[in-house]
Amino acid sequence: MRSKRILILVEVAIFSALALLLDVIPFLSFKLWAQGGSVSFAMVPVFLMAFRWGVKGGVATGLLLGFYQVLTGAYIITVLQTFLDYFVAFGVLGIAGIVSRPVWQAIKEEKKKAFVFWIFIGCLVGSVLRFIGHFAAGIIFYGSFAPEGQPVWLYSLLYNGGYMLPAFILSAIVISLLIVQRPKLLIR
Repeated sequence: MRSKRILILVEVAIFSALALLLDVIPFLSFKLWAQGGSVSFAMVPVFLMAFRWGVKGGVATGLLLGFYQVLTGAYIITVLQTFLDYFVAFGVLGIAGIVSRPVWQAIKEEKKKAFVFWIFIGCLVGSVLRFIGHFAAGIIFYGSFAPEGQPVWLYSLLYNGGYMLPAFILSAIVISLLIVQRPKLLIR
């Protein structure tokens, strides 16, 4: 039991560091907006941990990624905005782990369509929850950036949706391709 906890902690540290690298390496990350938001592979390691270890492993990896983001140059306005944009938004990615059991079962039964479906659902859940964190922060803290006459909620929706939708699609495709080729990546 103790060795399992140590293994989870080591993997959380490694995968969160990998996620940060995937977000900051210029040719692997496309920065779209001045105040933050990019399309990158950063969510892939968090989702892999969520599918491998469940919600706890995924949330821990996402929280650590959010912490690393703050340390390496986050766009900070207030403590609450930082909490929403980095700790909440990246932490909830790990909730994708709610589908880890169906993913494992489909892998065990060698049902590729089933595990791709569950991976898609998990990535969708995590991405939508992350979007909600950024969307709320956008409404509360970034309203002054909205063009004159545009409702703040619409500005936040377009701004955050503009990078979250492609990031979700990219992550779901990459993870599906990885797991189709190497299903043992998710086996502990």
